[in-house]
Order: sequence, then structure tokens, then C-alpha cells
Amino acid sequence: MIKFICYPKCTTCQKAKKWLDDKKQEYELRDIKIDNPTFEELTDWYNKSGLPIKKFFNTSGLLYKSLDLKNKLPEMTEEEMLNLLATDGMLVKRPLLIGDDFVLTGFKETEWNDKIK
Repeated sequence: MIKFICYPKCTTCQKAKKWLDDKKQEYELRDIKIDNPTFEELTDWYNKSGLPIKKFFNTSGLLYKSLDLKNKLPEMTEEEMLNLLATDGMLVKRPLLIGDDFVLTGFKETEWNDKIK
């Protein structure tokens, strides 16, 4: 089953959830603030996604900005970044849609349409 990882108060996540519901897509809902992704999960998703690690950061989030990650990330290793992401769900780009053979970060309807038939 597809995993839909979101922050319920996020308007983009709400749009994505409505989109999934309108398509009658079954999914497992997970609140990223309550149930933060682990280092192991993030590593697996990152490897499966084929995306640059920076795509997993919520660059518009308050925590990202308060930690000055724009300037710190270039100096960090991938492992350090994954460990950092695992410390707080608010650092992670959302929503995340995770299937057996794909990982999507953020809600881009065209990308989601390609994966959800």
C-alpha cells in the first residue's frame, strides 16, 4: 500500500490528500510531526527516489531557516543530512508519497498522475 506522509495542518498536504481521496486511492496516512521518519527510512527513500538529498528538506520551513541550513548543508555529508532530517519531521519536505518503486517529495499533480493510475 502507498504511504502518504504529511503534516495535516499544511495546505499543500491537504490538497494532496483531497487529490488522493478524489482518485479513490488507498493509502496509509502518517503524520510527520507525530511519527518522524527514521534515519533508516529516510536513507531507503532517498536511495529509491533518485533525487538529490536537498529535495528532502523543507526549505520553506521555519526550522530550516532558524538553523541556517541553507549555509550549513553544503558542508555536510549525506549521512549527516539524513541524520539531521531524522531529528524532526518539520525539516522534511512534505507531503511524501511512497510506493514500492517510487518516492515523491512535495505535491506536483503531474508527477503524482504519472505514478497513480
